[in-house]
Amino acid sequence: MIHVILFQPLIPQNTGNIGRMCAVTRSRLHLVHPLGFEVTDRNLKRAGMDYWHSLDVHHHADWAAFRASRLAPRRLWLLTTHATQSYWSVGYADGDGLVFGNEEAGAPAWLHDELGAGQRIKIPHANGELRSLNLSTAAGIATYEALRQLGTMT
Repeated sequence: MIHVILFQPLIPQNTGNIGRMCAVTRSRLHLVHPLGFEVTDRNLKRAGMDYWHSLDVHHHADWAAFRASRLAPRRLWLLTTHATQSYWSVGYADGDGLVFGNEEAGAPAWLHDELGAGQRIKIPHANGELRSLNLSTAAGIATYEALRQLGTMT
């Protein structure tokens, strides 16, 4: 199983889309609070549609609660535009976690420091004038690469 960790997401449609992707791939979704919306938000449910009931989702009051959770993955990869290592160069293992910062600020500096340079990865893009991909797109790309390596998607 791959874990997808959203650190303080702000946009319900992104979280709903990621939740749908997690349900389809049987990945576990971790939502690290505070969130920028209510989980009962109409847009979140619309983006997740009938998949939300099949989702393995866990809420954590903050980062410390996530790290202390018995359900938290042991090894984490932080997806960030500030990395030098590509997500293609990583050898993913069963139970790994993919961490994504929020849509406005990404992951805070202290989280970058906690995970260290060796655990930071990026999705390369050809247009250097643009900052990054949409959160739900990036989560899908990284999750499917990890699952491809694990051989769980056929």
